[in-house]
Amino acid sequence: MSASRTPSTKTTRRYSTTLLASITIILFAVFISIVQGSFEVGDLARSIIAANRLLSPRNWTKAFSTCPSVNTMANKTPVYFVSHGGPSTMFDTAHPVYSQLEALGREITEKVKPSAIVVFSAHWQGERPNTIQVNVSEQEPLLYDFYGFPRHYYQEKYPNKGSASLAKKVISALNQGGIQTQEAQRGLDHGVFVPFKIMFHPDRNPLTIPIVQVSLFDDDTDAEAHIKLGRAVEKLREENILIVASGMSVHNLRHLMMGRGMGKPMPYAITFDAALKDAAETKPGDHRDGVMVDLLKRGDARQAHPTFEHLLPIHIAVGAAGQDQGRQVWTMPEGSMAWAQYRFGQVHPQVEKSAM
Repeated sequence: MSASRTPSTKTTRRYSTTLLASITIILFAVFISIVQGSFEVGDLARSIIAANRLLSPRNWTKAFSTCPSVNTMANKTPVYFVSHGGPSTMFDTAHPVYSQLEALGREITEKVKPSAIVVFSAHWQGERPNTIQVNVSEQEPLLYDFYGFPRHYYQEKYPNKGSASLAKKVISALNQGGIQTQEAQRGLDHGVFVPFKIMFHPDRNPLTIPIVQVSLFDDDTDAEAHIKLGRAVEKLREENILIVASGMSVHNLRHLMMGRGMGKPMPYAITFDAALKDAAETKPGDHRDGVMVDLLKRGDARQAHPTFEHLLPIHIAVGAAGQDQGRQVWTMPEGSMAWAQYRFGQVHPQVEKSAM
């Protein structure tokens, strides 16, 4: 008696694929017939033949390769929020945040490979009401916007370059989003050059692409406006431009100067940092925008942020993320501070191209 032959897994998979394709063709043919208002056998047969041609592997490949939504999803850069700390952070290699920022920097240069960076920092708020300033300078000296530190802090250098053409592109995007703008000639403040010197160290991981800094609004209580600000520049991500927002997840400098929370985190540093994580990791959409806005109304909000300029950059990141999911990469409440780092969207290998 001969043994029965069991189809191989490869053969079974081929049969299943063929069956699924056949069912798809028939359903598509029925759909065509419905649209044409005909269920006659001849018309249905012709629809099946047409559907078979349309759904051939060659045509599938052609259809998907020209689909804008597929290409957009694959090529869109992620959005980052980084907690930058003070100027001493760039020298404190033993602090846990140092290695975290280094890792994010390598992720950006080795995997994301953007052609330019647009950055928002807590340390630049617009000078005019309801107006965003954009740095159009090609040369960006460092702004030592801190006081009382050792002399060598004010001698630090960070090689970088701006881009007037990219700045114009940012201005255009903001204007199209209904946001008033003003050109500015400015250097990079420590909310940019401190984390960037760690993330993109000139010797270990140099950054050779343009950096354009954009201000926050002058009103540090309007979270909705900052979400809208981020949303206006979201489309730049489709041009391989990276958006980075720099602030702190918890930032009470007053308590730090008073020595409060030394040795252990202040209670609000833990509770607010956790609430921010819940909000930022909420499913994208209007609800996420709403819970992000509501953070400013929490009972511990003014303890975590006596002023909100260090919080609002993450609202910009949420706006720029659009429908992309947020994820906390790392955090550490410390005294009256917290150091959360976030990524919105996926890291996709990019085809290098100029944004200018």
